[in-house]
Amino acid sequence: MTPGLVTSGQLGFIVMRLSVVLLSGVLALTACTDPALMPQGAAPVVQAVGDTVPEQVYAARDDNGITIPALPVAEIPPEYLRQVVDYPSAETANTIIIAPAERHLYLVMGNGKALRYGIAVGRDGFLWSGEAVITNRKTWPTWTPPPEMIARSPELQQWKNGQPGGPTNPLGARALYLTTDGVDYGYRIHGTPEWESIGQNASSGCIRMINQDVMDLYERVPDGAKVIVLTADGQMPDGLTIPPVQKPKKAKPAPPVVPVFATGGTPV
Repeated sequence: MTPGLVTSGQLGFIVMRLSVVLLSGVLALTACTDPALMPQGAAPVVQAVGDTVPEQVYAARDDNGITIPALPVAEIPPEYLRQVVDYPSAETANTIIIAPAERHLYLVMGNGKALRYGIAVGRDGFLWSGEAVITNRKTWPTWTPPPEMIARSPELQQWKNGQPGGPTNPLGARALYLTTDGVDYGYRIHGTPEWESIGQNASSGCIRMINQDVMDLYERVPDGAKVIVLTADGQMPDGLTIPPVQKPKKAKPAPPVVPVFATGGTPV
């Protein structure tokens, strides 16, 4: 054999070794990349070790000229970050199941898996359960507080005709509108600028999500998707159960004012 030359046998061995190395690299990348965690329209995001979601998922982004700030992922409990989990369910893919007791929203994926998001749910007296469908979806929606909410919080009077969408709007970047048997009871799945409320009972009945998460969900579910809101103890609902309208408490009448007279009879 001439020194410095590679025989056909040696060349075949080298090609085979390179193929194995390249294939191993592809498999390694595939194993640590979860398409379900990729922000829509973004490059693939490599999932971190364990059940945590990489910070890229909650990075700052510009949306329709509005900047959505990055979130401090380390300050959010891991169980409220977007992640794929085992979730056996008889429901079809694209069904949304909301578990108020857990403060989780599950998007059924099929094959025993679901994409889980952290949420905030209704505070005491505002929880509801039942089935609904998504009948409308909006980007940077206008928020119009209902009359009973304005009665409870008079400062909202300024928005009686609607607060335009924007970074301080309570509905956040996206809203999914829910109806039951054709009736709109005012419930929404929506974003929020108050990401600190995720994992709490904080709303007036709507389902709050991190803005980056509701944007992700918005792209995944179509109009007509089924939504199931479990009962407070985690059971499947038996019909629609909504709380009575919360009426503002009447203020107690102020005690009569007894005038104090100064010299000369002038009240002060």
